Amino acid sequence: MTKISERPGIEPGETIGFAGLGVMGQPMALNLAKAGKKLVVWNRSPAAAEPLREAGAAVAASAEEVFERASIVILMLVSEAVLDAVLKRGTPAFAKLVAGHIVVSMGSNSPDYSRGLAADIAAAGGRYVEAPVSGSRKPAEAGQLVALLGGDAQAVAQVRPLLAPMCRETIPCGPVGNALLMKLAVNLYLCTMLAGLAEAAHFAESNGLDLKTFKAAIDAGPMASDLTRVKIPKLVARDFSVQAATADAFHSTDLIARAARAAGVASPVLDLCRALYGESVELGNSRLDMVSVVTAIEARTAALGRS
Repeated sequence: MTKISERPGIEPGETIGFAGLGVMGQPMALNLAKAGKKLVVWNRSPAAAEPLREAGAAVAASAEEVFERASIVILMLVSEAVLDAVLKRGTPAFAKLVAGHIVVSMGSNSPDYSRGLAADIAAAGGRYVEAPVSGSRKPAEAGQLVALLGGDAQAVAQVRPLLAPMCRETIPCGPVGNALLMKLAVNLYLCTMLAGLAEAAHFAESNGLDLKTFKAAIDAGPMASDLTRVKIPKLVARDFSVQAATADAFHSTDLIARAARAAGVASPVLDLCRALYGESVELGNSRLDMVSVVTAIEARTAALGRS
């Protein structure tokens, strides 16, 4: 008999599970619901599930209920510790939960952690796909994320069509671990580019230049991008409302630095930016947008003045 998790694709009308309805997870799940997917959702804080209920999704009382009702379960959880806790990894309940399921993790974890989780799920009779996404809350709301997929080819082929309502692109990257390494490479560019943009804006403003004119100059040149179009207005208005949190940026730079050290790779620009995001966190900006890294640069300027 063919197991549920070995079918070539999900059956029409089959339920998809989704756990983790935070800054990114909630709009992602809403896009699935709005696309007509039969969805059962769960979140540790129940209030975050209410917009999904209003969109027609079933709201589960526990993560266990999600796994009982869906053969493919998408997880968008904040950390490896939370992922382990939700899956009850390390307890006898883990195997019962994941057996016969495809577990799809769309969060940003370390490649080594992901490989270990994949092995544990396989040993329990389940299958695993890592699918970290590039993008912040606004692309998540617009269904314009980019998903990087890692896993065995059959499982990736089953999962890939399900991600279409959330993602404008889905890019297979090979075995488990490769998608997260690719995400780290992309985030290295993103985090250093944003820190450079914040420093450039600070330089312009400190020299008496108008930031709206700075924006016009960037928009007119080869450096214009979706990132500059979103983040420069936030710098101009000092709007640090969260799209991608500073704490998450710092966590990402830490993951990249550790992966670089493990591979014997130098990361000098990343290491400086990691320090800046860490300083922004220390200034109390953990849950503000990562563009608040400009406050760490401003603090360094103030320290120069005092010296």
